[in-house]
Amino acid sequence: MLPVFDVVLRGGWVVDGTGAPPFRADVAVAGERIAAVGRLDAVAGASEVDVSGRYVMPGFVDAHVHADALADSEEVQLAALRQGVTTLVLGQDGLSFAPASAPTIAAVSRYFGPVNGPCPAALAEGCTVADLLAHYDRATALNVAYLAPAGTIRAEVMGFSDAAADAGQLAAMRGMVERALADGAVGLSTGLEYVPGRFADAAEVAALCAPVASAGGVYVTHMRGYEADAWRGMAEVAEIARRSAVATHVSHYHGPANMLTGLVDGARGEGLDVTFDAYPYLRGSSILAMVALPADVQRRGPDDTLAQLADPEVRNRLAREWFPAIDDVLDRITLSYVGADAWAWAEGLPLREAAGKASMAAGELVCELVSASALGAGCVFAQPPTNTEADMRTLLRHEAHMAGSDGILLGSRPHPRGWGTFARLLGRHTRELADWSWGEAALHLAGHPARRFGLAGRGIVRSGLVADLAVVDPAGVTDRAEYADPRRPADGVDHVLVGGQFVLRDRALTGARPGRGLRRGEDA
Repeated sequence: MLPVFDVVLRGGWVVDGTGAPPFRADVAVAGERIAAVGRLDAVAGASEVDVSGRYVMPGFVDAHVHADALADSEEVQLAALRQGVTTLVLGQDGLSFAPASAPTIAAVSRYFGPVNGPCPAALAEGCTVADLLAHYDRATALNVAYLAPAGTIRAEVMGFSDAAADAGQLAAMRGMVERALADGAVGLSTGLEYVPGRFADAAEVAALCAPVASAGGVYVTHMRGYEADAWRGMAEVAEIARRSAVATHVSHYHGPANMLTGLVDGARGEGLDVTFDAYPYLRGSSILAMVALPADVQRRGPDDTLAQLADPEVRNRLAREWFPAIDDVLDRITLSYVGADAWAWAEGLPLREAAGKASMAAGELVCELVSASALGAGCVFAQPPTNTEADMRTLLRHEAHMAGSDGILLGSRPHPRGWGTFARLLGRHTRELADWSWGEAALHLAGHPARRFGLAGRGIVRSGLVADLAVVDPAGVTDRAEYADPRRPADGVDHVLVGGQFVLRDRALTGARPGRGLRRGEDA
C-alpha cells in the first residue's frame, strides 16, 4: 500500500526560499508540516493537485502592513492570498492597540484610525500582546506576527506629552516592552514622524531596544526623515543600533538610491545589522494630518489638534505661513479616505480638485477634513521627483531588501499596494524586468523576512517545516489594482496553503481559518 499524505502537489517546480533556482519536485503535506519534497511517484495524497507548469513557493511574508483591525476580514484575506502572502507583520510605525488600556486605545485609534482601522470591540477595553495574538489565532486564514508599538507604549505611560521621559517613566515603558516580548512580540516598532513617537529621542528609543536585543528581536522604524532627509533618519537609526546592539529594520525605505544604498552599506560595513523593506510604487500613503499639518498643531495629541483647528487664529496662521510653504506637497495629495459622511464625495479626488469643488483653498480644506472626520482622513501622495523608477529598482535589488506592502486597507480609494505589491514584484520586477531571478524573488518575499522576524519553521519549502505554501503561475502572475480602481485582487496565484490547509483553492477563499498568532521563535 502506498503511503498516504493529506495533500500532494504534483508536477510543479519548487522555488524554496533560499535563493536557489527552481527545481522539479512534488511536495507532500501531512498535518501542518511539509512531509516530503522530491519525486514522489510512490506516495498518494488524500487530496492531490496537479500543479504542472507552476512554481511552489513558500508563503510570502508582508514585512510592513496595516491590517491590525482587519486581518480577519475576508476582503483583506483575499487581497493577501491572491498574492501568495500568508503572514502579516502588524504593529507598525509605533502605533497599534496593544499593550494598552482602553483610554490609550481610544486616543491612538482616533489619531491612527485612518491607517489601522478601528480597534476590534473584543480588544477595545484594554489588551495585551498576548490578547491580540489570541484574538487572531485560528480566526483568519492568515498568520499574524506583531511588533510592540513604542508610540502606544509611550502614550500609555506619558499620554501625548512632548516632554522627555524621566527615569520612572522610562522604566515603566521598558517594563511594558519586556512584557510584550514575553507575550510573543517579534520586536519593537517606532513611528518617529508620528505623535507621540516623534517626542522620543535616540537615547529613549535605545533604552527600549535593549530588551529587544536581549530577546533576539528586531527594532523596526519609520525613521525621522526620508527622501532628501534620509541621511538624518539613518544617522539616528545607526546611533540607536550602536547604543542597544539591536538588529534594526527600516520601514518603507524610499528616496534617491545612490544615497540610500550608501547609508545602508555604510551601517552594515560598520557591523550593524540593518535591513529594510520597500514597495514597488512611486506614491505613498498616510494620514492627512501627518502629511499636511505642522508638528506644532499635532504635538499634544488628537484632542488638542482638533481644538487648535477650531481656533480661527490658528487657521489664519496656517493659511498665511504654513500652507504656502508646502504648496508642492498639497499639489501631490489625493484623498483616499474621509471618515465624515458629508465629505465622502471627496475620496479619490486630488486635493486641489476637491478644494475647487468645495470653493475652498487647499489648506482650508485640509483643516476642514481633519476636523470634520476627527482626524479620520487619509491620503495618497506622489513622492518627490527625486524618487525615480530606477531608484526604486535599485533598492529592490539590494541584499538587505525584503518586501512590505505598507498596505492601508480603508476608504474607497486606498493605495493599490495592499492589493498588488507582491504580485507586481513577481510579474513586473521578476518576470518582465528581471530585477530578480525567481530564486531571488522567493528569498526577498519569504526566506529573508521569515528569518528577520524570527518566524521559525516558515519561509522555506523543506521537509519538516510548516506548510505555508503558494502555487504561482510564473507566466500569469500580475497585479490588477490601479490608483483609480485599487481594490482589484491580483491574478496568477492559484492555490495557497496555511498550516497545511487550503485557504485559497482555484483562486477562491475556502473558508478555512488556520492562521496563527505567531510568537517569536515558536516553530508552530
